[in-house]
Amino acid sequence: MSLTRKRSVLYARIPGGADGRRMLWIALINKMGTGLWMGAAALYFTLITGLSVAEVGVLLGVSGAVGIAGAPLAGHLADRFPVTRILIGAQLQQAVALLALLTTDDFALLLLYSAVNSLADRGANVLTKLYAARIAGPDRTRYQAVQRTVSNAGWAIGGLAGALALAVGTTHAYQALLLGNVVSFLAAAALTLRCAEPPSPSRVVTASTTARGPRAAPGAPPSNPWRDRSYLLFTVTEAALFLDDAVLQVGIPLWIVHATDAPHGLAPLLMVLNCVLVVCCQVPLSRFGSTPERARALLVPLAACFVVGCAALTVSTLGGTGLAVGALTVAAIALTFAEILHAVASWELSIALAPGDAQGAYLGVHGLSSSAQRSGGPLLVTAVIAAGPLAWPVLGAGVIVTVAAQSRLVRRRLDRQGDGGGAGESVAENAVVAPRTT
Repeated sequence: MSLTRKRSVLYARIPGGADGRRMLWIALINKMGTGLWMGAAALYFTLITGLSVAEVGVLLGVSGAVGIAGAPLAGHLADRFPVTRILIGAQLQQAVALLALLTTDDFALLLLYSAVNSLADRGANVLTKLYAARIAGPDRTRYQAVQRTVSNAGWAIGGLAGALALAVGTTHAYQALLLGNVVSFLAAAALTLRCAEPPSPSRVVTASTTARGPRAAPGAPPSNPWRDRSYLLFTVTEAALFLDDAVLQVGIPLWIVHATDAPHGLAPLLMVLNCVLVVCCQVPLSRFGSTPERARALLVPLAACFVVGCAALTVSTLGGTGLAVGALTVAAIALTFAEILHAVASWELSIALAPGDAQGAYLGVHGLSSSAQRSGGPLLVTAVIAAGPLAWPVLGAGVIVTVAAQSRLVRRRLDRQGDGGGAGESVAENAVVAPRTT
């Protein structure tokens, strides 16, 4: 088979046509730039701008908290304006905010620029997800899996290049990494400008092959996620299920250093293992979550993987380097599969449970779950580490309870949609959650 023929076959397997493929290039370039910068950010603020460790902690914490607002804000705007134009605005905002970091070493200004960047970053994540849902249609779960695979590859490439630059350790090396991230956002914006605008949810409802979300009645006000009790509860449970991210990125490295006999160099190797598993397994496993019902069924193996990972972390403290390395490797593998399964289930359910007339607003609210985990997850994980080995099974038990609650909630909501009920609750039932926003 010729190279052109092979490429045509590969392209045919990617949902979304030319714009879908273009968005994958955008994801690769974006994550390569992010991989360049993220590993060097804390060191840049301490070594180049002269901030103390406490000031760096405040800067990252506050900017992350500000970024939480980016998801619902972007979702709200995406239901009213072209999503490609908003995404370009977010990409340019990130480029300008990062470039501004080079102009000052004042703590207040660095905090301001970092917060502006974080706000756009969380908003861009929601907009990218929404665009994928609109262009891929019934194949959205597979497309999201491909996109996540490409993003992880970009992270790995950028992280490796960043590590090589950090070995130089000069001021110009750190500035080059920051400029590389800026260039990645400018390139992504230029490519996004070439993407066609998909149909908006006010005209076409994108649904899975078996999703039964309703259209809004003509003349009716759009659905309001802040008045939708079951979707808000779904978002709350999602925040807990995103904890695998905090355990993998924060918990395992700290656990290796403070609680086990494993060599410290194992931590980056386990992160590489995580990226490799995601790249290899995300797309094949996506077929198990192609409908809302199948996505809900993934919650059980998700919980099992998380529990196995927590148990392995406890076992890693029982003594000996060999046992620690083996148990930590099992923990990383189990938690990575929990991450992969949750990505599939979360992606499908967050869209299938959202009414088509306010898809952007609902996905924006759902985006709060990952944002909240980024802020609160490290605090919870460090508390578990401080409590000792037996706290990991307690965390696993908490995930089991959360999965059971989410599974029941999703089943009831899907049953209501199947019976012809709205994707949201009735106005009278939801009025107790929050007053209508204007």
